Amino acid sequence: MSENFSLEGKVIVVTGGTGILGQSFIDAIVEAGGTVGILGRNAAVAHERAAAINARGGKALALVADVLEEDQLRAACQQLVQAYGRIDGLVNAAGGNAPDGVLNPDEDVFKMNLEGMKRVMDLNIWGAIRPTQVFGEVIAQSGRRGSIVNISSMNSKRAITKVLGYNMGKAALDCYNQWFAVEMANRYGDKLRMNALAPGFFLTEQNRNLLTTPDGGFTARGELVIRQTPFKRFGHPDELKGALVWLLSDASQFVTGSMICVDGGFSIFGGV
Repeated sequence: MSENFSLEGKVIVVTGGTGILGQSFIDAIVEAGGTVGILGRNAAVAHERAAAINARGGKALALVADVLEEDQLRAACQQLVQAYGRIDGLVNAAGGNAPDGVLNPDEDVFKMNLEGMKRVMDLNIWGAIRPTQVFGEVIAQSGRRGSIVNISSMNSKRAITKVLGYNMGKAALDCYNQWFAVEMANRYGDKLRMNALAPGFFLTEQNRNLLTTPDGGFTARGELVIRQTPFKRFGHPDELKGALVWLLSDASQFVTGSMICVDGGFSIFGGV
């Protein structure tokens, strides 16, 4: 049974691999025996994380690219194939929000920054589609079993205030997750799967100031999140590892088009 959960011999690229959640994702892959390509725009962090993994006996390669730039993605893909000869998996973890994609309660809803909302939406949907077009093609052509995992969000199924662009991007990602899973099944059978992992509320660089105060307490928004979460706490990034490894491994080989929530019960709680 344990062999089914192993990623031994598999080469998996993680976009957004230089972020806080990305750190847990790359660690999970290496801990399960896999080789990881750490893709992000922050070259210093990508190289630092790859060096740390290699120093402790793992296998990792820093890949510097913007997920919205196809030429950069293709160069990164070629670099990974040249280094390890194969690609078996992809984690589309790049995404997030931006200040110009936020509408505050005191702002006019009919004068919101539409371009800002669009940029955030594009990052969260096209920032997954473009890497899939590049890395997914290599996985499909290998003839081996492969797995693609999209990182969704609680925002994809419920209306979360302030962040319309992020909501729309993740909702579109869920639609893509199901549509593309069917397309891959029709064309490649069970050789290539796509699923989504939907984290609840985890503290990251992008949301820390929205959810917590400098002294470690909760903002008003943070209190609302905790109230809606039956576990009454934020998630720890390491709590995503098990679900991610399962989706990437052969243990989930009959699973495709699914969304796995790791959210402390946020998505199922009616508030009463």
